[in-house]
Amino acid sequence: MNKANFTFHNDVEIPKIGFGTWQIPNEEAYDAVTMALKNGYTHIDTALAYKNEENVGKAIKDYNLSREEIFITSKLPAQIKGYEETLKAFEETVTNLDVDYLDLYLIHAPWPWDDMGKDCTEGNIQSWKAMEKLYNDGKIKAIGVSNFEIKDIQALLDHCDIVPMANQIPFYVGRDQEDLLAFCKEHNIVVEAYSPLATGELLDNNDIKAMANKYEVTPAQLLIRYCIERDTLPLPKSTHEERIVQNKEIDFNISEDDLKKLMEMEDVRK
Repeated sequence: MNKANFTFHNDVEIPKIGFGTWQIPNEEAYDAVTMALKNGYTHIDTALAYKNEENVGKAIKDYNLSREEIFITSKLPAQIKGYEETLKAFEETVTNLDVDYLDLYLIHAPWPWDDMGKDCTEGNIQSWKAMEKLYNDGKIKAIGVSNFEIKDIQALLDHCDIVPMANQIPFYVGRDQEDLLAFCKEHNIVVEAYSPLATGELLDNNDIKAMANKYEVTPAQLLIRYCIERDTLPLPKSTHEERIVQNKEIDFNISEDDLKKLMEMEDVRK
């Protein structure tokens, strides 16, 4: 559980904690990513839809690490479906980031955000085929999906050649998505946990605070450690250096009894 990396089914390794940049405006992204790099994060997660790729890329380029030492994830916007459309969006992303390749590229969602639940199966298949080409051409080290349910992943398995290496989903105490987790594990798909703090809504939970005190850690550290204990890859985000540092300091173990209690908690966001 204390391994430094997860390994995709194609043997590419990804650091076990990522620095998320969702909701960090472009003008703040440079400083936030620089602070993350300074404090030991080597896995940076962004997306074309976040509108901050340019400064995320600039921070990475300006920092004193080689490109090979940084793991960069970006995502195909949820509303973009289709083969040529995907190739075009990918070029926009690598231009924004000013890189020659991506470490991981994800379909951001199976449907547009303004039409959640819409059946875009054929569009997702065509987008995935484009991503398979980019992968085979060496422009992406690993390809995956985000917010995909079992049926969405199954459509790719049925019609495409490459099994997704990752599925990035909302995963936190109270929202474990057990069936999806088991399906991904069965197909050797790494589950990335975004919003591991339930976008902050779990930080003031009395049960979480009491358990964090027991381990002499912050509620955020407990929640991030929970994701690791569940064999998922957390993507915490912050623009405050103290929290950026704390979010990575999770070298402790949650007891089996406490893990069971956390697994039985209800979703606070229902």
